[in-house]
Amino acid sequence: MAELRTRSRHREGPPGLWDRPALLDSIADVLLVLGSAGLAYALVLGALRLPVFPLNELVVLTPVGNVTTAQIEYAARSSLSGNFFTVDLERVRTNFEKLPWVREAEVRRRWPATLELQIAEHRAAAYWRVIDAGETRLVSDVGDVFIAASNAKLPVFSGPEGTAPVLLERYREFSAALAPLGRKLDALALSPRLAWQLKLDDGMVIELGHDEPKAPVAERLTRFVEVFPQAAGKFGQRAAIADLRYPNGFALRPAQGS
Repeated sequence: MAELRTRSRHREGPPGLWDRPALLDSIADVLLVLGSAGLAYALVLGALRLPVFPLNELVVLTPVGNVTTAQIEYAARSSLSGNFFTVDLERVRTNFEKLPWVREAEVRRRWPATLELQIAEHRAAAYWRVIDAGETRLVSDVGDVFIAASNAKLPVFSGPEGTAPVLLERYREFSAALAPLGRKLDALALSPRLAWQLKLDDGMVIELGHDEPKAPVAERLTRFVEVFPQAAGKFGQRAAIADLRYPNGFALRPAQGS
């Protein structure tokens, strides 16, 4: 009787993926976790989009002076969309900062259905006229130029684009220097060639000229204020123009018809 013999085949090389049950279990666990996370995210996202977290109220926390209720309502209507969780706070903030008198806005959520709004307004210090542009804007008390309507009595600045902060600083300096005369500045101008001109509330124009190292405009104005009362008495008529573009003195020109 013939003996039946079997030969086992020996597989060479490392075991395949299906021969490693521990690795298969780990992969299955990872896929299960990822699938569960994706499902949870989809459920949460879907729940947030349901009309169950509506925004019911916008509360303005800061008192406003120049920004009107109608403007606030318009900005709210044009930017508030979604619910408590999905509303885009950055878009809301940007829309409010586009309002004419708004310098800065801050928006935050308050549970369960409210947005809180804080507004910082510009405080106008002067009107601003760009040379050769014919456009009037406003200068804030920190030197920002903004567009808004105002009927306030304010000094008028004019100068090259971007020089409003410089004019504001000089306005304060020149106003303090003119205080002993009891006069106020109605207008301050800086020419494209950086020459200064002042107009007082009595109509007199002061030509200061360029700010030079050997004869700074501040020193020339201080000297003028000190001697002007005596010089005006000797002049004998109302001065329309005071020309301070001299290193050691000034000239007075009479008003027409004086």
